[in-house]
Amino acid sequence: MAQRLLLGRFLTSVISRKPPQGVWASLTSKTLQTPQYNAGGLTGMPSPARTVHTTRVCLTTFNVQDGPDFQDRVVNSETPVVVDFHAQWCGPCKILGPRLEKMVAKQHGKVVMAKVDIDDHTDLAIEYEVSAVPTVLAIKNGDVVDKFVGIKDEDQLEAFLKKLIG
Repeated sequence: MAQRLLLGRFLTSVISRKPPQGVWASLTSKTLQTPQYNAGGLTGMPSPARTVHTTRVCLTTFNVQDGPDFQDRVVNSETPVVVDFHAQWCGPCKILGPRLEKMVAKQHGKVVMAKVDIDDHTDLAIEYEVSAVPTVLAIKNGDVVDKFVGIKDEDQLEAFLKKLIG
């Protein structure tokens, strides 16, 4: 009984807290409004909208969903794209991936990053001649302009991105 009481108090305090400013984005939508009706049921008055808090969306990195998604978001992109071919079981990929994402984010939208899991998209890996992971391609105007295999340090990644951006 005491545990339930403590859990209830804890949940109430957590739910009633306001999130820190700048960490969460606020979303208000008419679809989240709950209509309230009077006793006669003839008139309706919406209550104030509920606020849903979400995390910020990363616009510089995305996971490729399928072949048409790759064609649309990578090959047809007007922005240069860094394509990271990786695998869940690959140790070096787990090191390179976050490092590369950080470097791409520093470019402030001049380049975007597509992540392709070779186990899910073997057709893309074969098409782009990926024989080892991690393999990173630089694609500009639909053409592969540069490529490397393996881990690179931040200075090498920065040079790779600068070359792609031009």
